[in-house]
Amino acid sequence: MVSSHSRHMPVLSGSSGRELAIALAEILEMEFVLIESRKFPDGEGYVRVPSESFGVIRSEPVILVSNTFPDSGIMRTILMLEAINDIRKGDLENLKNEGEQVMDNVGPGIFLAVPYYGYARQDKRFSPGETVSARVISEILGRSCDGMVILDLHEPKVLDGSDLEIGFVSSMPEIADVLQKEVGPDFILSPDKGAIDRASEVAKIGGWEFSYLEKTRIDAHTIEHQAKDLDVNGKVVAIVDDMISTGGTICRASDALRRQGAKAVFAACTHGLFTGGALSRLANHVDGVYTTDSLRNPRSVVSSAPALARGIKEMIG
Repeated sequence: MVSSHSRHMPVLSGSSGRELAIALAEILEMEFVLIESRKFPDGEGYVRVPSESFGVIRSEPVILVSNTFPDSGIMRTILMLEAINDIRKGDLENLKNEGEQVMDNVGPGIFLAVPYYGYARQDKRFSPGETVSARVISEILGRSCDGMVILDLHEPKVLDGSDLEIGFVSSMPEIADVLQKEVGPDFILSPDKGAIDRASEVAKIGGWEFSYLEKTRIDAHTIEHQAKDLDVNGKVVAIVDDMISTGGTICRASDALRRQGAKAVFAACTHGLFTGGALSRLANHVDGVYTTDSLRNPRSVVSSAPALARGIKEMIG
């Protein structure tokens, strides 16, 4: 843990994480620094930290906000971390001979805030010959930073035993808040047993009843998904999960709940991936979708900055 920080401590990001990093800097009362990040015509990434920010980067611990998604995001994160490392080490030699070329090494103090951790679902070796990609990414990033704060990681156990200090944070308090204000659900539902922890946290915060969907065999040919021990007839239900990708799970759950008499069904999650036309599919099955801004999407109405701020404060003191 790093001792008390000053308000000049910088929060950095590339262009893709800019709005979230600015919001995080405001909450933490820190300075925001934009790293130039763009693509060459062949698709390769380019990053450059502005020289006017070298002083603050060398004088204070640094927070970088960056996603490990999509694959180009992993590369951009690695390049930005390495650029910051060079500045802190004083390795500034350049062909144009601009500025001081070599300075003292100011030591460790680089923290990575990851709103959406890509490869999170590749958390086990399902078949021989595979790699546990979620762990590989953390090992690569861990070489270039001193701590990492991750928002709503699919399966935190995958990073057990990491040499790097890792803080796990949740946006469920903010999701509970938006559901309270805009939906007023009768109860919260987990789409399966896997999401129970997150959904029950939301239910607890909002003071709502909670259940999860379990498979019930109706006859030899039919399996129905039903809320365990709860009657949904005439009720407003909010389904809560950590991420929505294709939307298939939510759509099936919603259809089952409507067959059982649910009056309205909403969906909420931290990470809105919405692949392959998921949003238009969801629009035909649920009454509304709420996500955080961990990924850019048209349904991101909840800021993930407060959750990341909680984790950063805990890590750096």
